[in-house]
This record gives sequence, structure tokens and C-alpha cells, in this order.
Amino acid sequence: MHAETATLAKAAMSPADEAALIRKVSWRVLPFLILCFFVAFLDRVNVGFAALHMNRSLGFTPTVFGLGAGIFFIGYFLFEIPSNLALHRFGARVWISRIMISWGVLACACVLVRGETSFLVLRFLLGAAEAGFFPGVLLYMTYWFPAAARARVMSVFSLGSVVSLVIGSPLSGLVLSLGTRAGLENWQWLFLLEGIPSILLGVIAFFFLTDRPRDARWLSDHECRWLENTISREQATVDRPHHPLAALRDPRGLFLAGAAMLNIMAIYGVTMWLPQLVHSAGHLTDLQTGLVTSLPFLCTAVAMTLNGAHSDRTGDRKWHILLCALGGAAGFVLTALATSPLLGLLGICLAATGIWSSNTVFWTVPMRLFSGASAAASLALINSIGNLGGFLGPYFTGWIRSASGGYEPALLALGGALALFGVLMFVFLNSNTGKAGS
Repeated sequence: MHAETATLAKAAMSPADEAALIRKVSWRVLPFLILCFFVAFLDRVNVGFAALHMNRSLGFTPTVFGLGAGIFFIGYFLFEIPSNLALHRFGARVWISRIMISWGVLACACVLVRGETSFLVLRFLLGAAEAGFFPGVLLYMTYWFPAAARARVMSVFSLGSVVSLVIGSPLSGLVLSLGTRAGLENWQWLFLLEGIPSILLGVIAFFFLTDRPRDARWLSDHECRWLENTISREQATVDRPHHPLAALRDPRGLFLAGAAMLNIMAIYGVTMWLPQLVHSAGHLTDLQTGLVTSLPFLCTAVAMTLNGAHSDRTGDRKWHILLCALGGAAGFVLTALATSPLLGLLGICLAATGIWSSNTVFWTVPMRLFSGASAAASLALINSIGNLGGFLGPYFTGWIRSASGGYEPALLALGGALALFGVLMFVFLNSNTGKAGS
């Protein structure tokens, strides 16, 4: 007992030193992970811009495009848990590198799409290759950041997805405006040019990432001990199953997976279709479509960073999730009922802000409830089932559009899913079951 007390005393830090250490770790870890998430999200959603020309070139109906956009997440779902368990076993450095290289190769291979079958097969394989990246990063963060810092860290990390839409949207529009070159159509160049960075970053990840604080040469012994001891103490207070696969029977994980699915339905229901929605509403060029599409995500980048920081500062999760989700749902309703393109754009800005701001705080809940090998399986379970919403959102948006001839019913359905997500999470975090993650 005396030895343990002495060890903890040696690892103690003042609040100022703790804050300085978190900043140090953040600057070392987050910029590279943000860049990786940037290219991951770009390769995942650039099909929405490719559709502006690919659908016409290959004769795809809205239903076929929606199925192809969403089937990515079926591959993601099937391979998510094995991939995340492999990351826990082999380490982030090796496994994140493997994920990025394989998905970059398949993203480039989308230039080979010649019809419906090849489109569906390559989108499925792309999802299978990327499986494990996002929950793997979540697991990685539980090795490096104490619970009190995670909403802020998640908000900053999630900037990768939002910045990819802020920068990637006009970039995609610019590539499409170049037309056919060297025998490849503009949508084929889009897949090729936006897939290559993933391969390069995958190689860099192998040399750059550090698996655990104890392996970090850029930390002092004192800093390493404080991080290891603080995170170990937090994990010791978590009620978790001992065997990693036992987490799959935990009702908390299943509930959070269902809630995540509702949120992700809204994310990808709007993201995959937004370029076509903007293009049809304003009769814009490809570059103009890209610039307008980036505006909602520019607002989102600011809002979700402020929301995550405020959530950490107050320690509240439930109200930050609920209010953002309800605000986003109101944005969907405004877009559906808008009588002018400007009002519709305002609604989409509100919807996107609400979706991502609630999503980043949501992920701090399972990160707090689960740890260790349990977290590897639980985070993968929540993300894989949740990402089935990435299939349902785009597919049903396309199906509803084909059936109704417009986007309005689909937008209202997506807003309803987001509102339900917020209410369910509020109830969960207000219960005894969810207290540990609140």
C-alpha cells in the first residue's frame, strides 16, 4: 500500500502541468489523425460529387446511386469488430497503416466502375477496407487522453470529417470542372486524385504513430507515469466485461449502437445527396456547387468545437446532445419547407451543425463506459451497427426521391431520426445505466 501511494505521489501533477501535458499530447497526436480522417471521409463521400456526372454517364437511377452510396457501410459493418480487435492486438501503428493503404488502393480502383455491378462491388470493398478506422481511433484516444478531455478532443478530431467537406467540396467541384483528360472522365479523376493521399498517409502512419504513452520517446518519464496512472485509475472504476467479446452482450452497447444508427442516418442521408440537392436547387456549375456545399460544414466546424469544449467544461453530456440534435432536426424541417434556395441553405447549415455537434459529444459516452479489450469490441460494435445508418440514410433518400420526385419527405424523415436520437440519449444519460458516461 505504501509503495502504491509513493508511486502515485511521484506521478502527481499540478493542474497547470496537467493542462500543459494534454496540450502536448494533443499537438503530437491530433493533427496527423485529423489529416487521416480528412482523407478517409473524402474517399467515403466524394461519390456524392462524382454522381453529378457518373450517374448520367453510366445511367444510374437515384435508387441505384443511393444503394451504391450506402452499401459501403454494409462492408464496414461486417468487418468492423474483427478489425478493431486486431488493432487492439497488433497496435495502432501497424493496423491504422494497413487500413489506410488498403482503402486508398480501393478508392483509386473506383475509376474502373463500368456499371451497376462494379459500382456496388467496389463500394462494398471500400467499406470493408476502411472498417475499424474510426472506432480504432476512438480506442487509441482512450490510451492517451483522460475522460475529462475527450469531448474537446473528439470535437477537434472530428474536424477532419467536417474540414474534408469544407475543403473537399470546392476541390471536388474544381476537379469535375476539368472535364475529360488522358482518356479518363472527370468523375474518374476525382476518385483517383482523392485516393492517392490515403496510400501515402498509410505509409507515414507506420513510422509516425506511437502505440501507448509508455512507448513515447517524446514524453518524459514523469509525464508518461501520470498519463498511464490517471487512465488506469479511470478504467478501474468502469464496470466492464473481462472477455472482449462479452461486451457484445452488454445492453448498454446495443442501446448506444441503435442511437448511433439514427444519428448516422442523418449524417449520410444529407452528406451523400447534398451536392445533387444544391446543384438542382440553384442550377449551378460544378465549382459553384462545391463552394455552396462547403458553407454548412464551415458553420459546423465552429459550432461543434465550441460545443465540445463547453461540454467538457461543464461536465454535461445529455443536454449538449439533446439540444444540438433538436436544433439539427429543426434545420431539416426548415430545408424541407423552404420557399427559396437561401432559406434552404440556412436550414441545411442548421441541420449539419446539429448533427455533428451532437455526434462528437455522443462518442464520449461509450469511450467512458468501456475500456481495454472491452472497448475494442464495444466501440466497434457501436460504430458498425451505427454505420448501418450510413446505408439506410442514402438508400432511403434515393428510394423516396424516386417514389415522390422530390427531397422533402426524405428530409423530414432524416430530421425525425435525428430528433429521436437526441431524446433517446437524454433518457439514457438521465438513467442509472448511463450515469457513468454522462
